[in-house]
Amino acid sequence: MKSRLIVAALLTLAPGFGFAQRSATAQRMAEQGLVDVLSVDSTIHISLMYSRPDNFTGKVLYTDLREAYLHPKAAAVLAKAQQALKKLRPDLSLKIYDATRPMSVQQKMWNTVAGTKKSIYVSNPRNGGGMHNYGLAVDITLCKAATGDTLDMGTIVDFLGEYAHIDNEASLVEKHIITPEAKKNRELLRMVMTEAGFKPLRTEWWHFNLVSRAEAKAHYKAVK
Repeated sequence: MKSRLIVAALLTLAPGFGFAQRSATAQRMAEQGLVDVLSVDSTIHISLMYSRPDNFTGKVLYTDLREAYLHPKAAAVLAKAQQALKKLRPDLSLKIYDATRPMSVQQKMWNTVAGTKKSIYVSNPRNGGGMHNYGLAVDITLCKAATGDTLDMGTIVDFLGEYAHIDNEASLVEKHIITPEAKKNRELLRMVMTEAGFKPLRTEWWHFNLVSRAEAKAHYKAVK
C-alpha cells in the first residue's frame, strides 16, 4: 500500500508527467496559496484572454499560464455559482477569461492605458492594484457546456466602454445596441454569481469581486 502511495505522489509532482506539470507562473501561484479552479470544479470552462493577443492590450501577457487560479475562498464560491447555473440550465457552463493576475501583469496593463480615457477601467498597481491581483476576482461569461461556445452578451469580454456597463442595459436594448437575449444572458450570469457570493462591477458585465478593495488590502496579500 505504501509503495502505491509513493507512486501516486510522484505522478503528481514529477515534471515529466505532462498533465500534472505546472508552468512557472502556475507554480508561483500555487506556492502563494492559490488553487487551480478545475481542482474545485472540473466542469468550468477556461479560456484565458491574456494568454492570447485578442485583448485590449493587443499583446500576450500570460506567456506560460493556461490555468485559472483563485484564492481558495473565491474558488469555492465560484463552484457554488457553477452548481446553481447547472440546476437552472444544465446545458450551460461558466467560462473564465481571467482569474488571478500577477501584479507584474497588472503593471503592463496599466502602462497600456495610463494617460488615456480608458485608464478608469484598469487598476493602478501603485494604489495596490485590483481584486484580480489578490485572487479574489474573476472575468467570466456563459457558454454552452458541450462545446464551450460563448453566449451573446452584447459585447466581447474586455470591451472598455459604456456598452459593457450593467446599469443602462435596458437603454442599450431600446437603442438596439445589445439584443434582449444578451440582456437576459447578462442577468442570468449576475444572478448565479451574486447568489453564490460575488459582487458585480458596474462598468464590466463580466467582472465579479468576492470582497471589497478595502477588505482585500486589509486581510489578503497581492499576488506577485
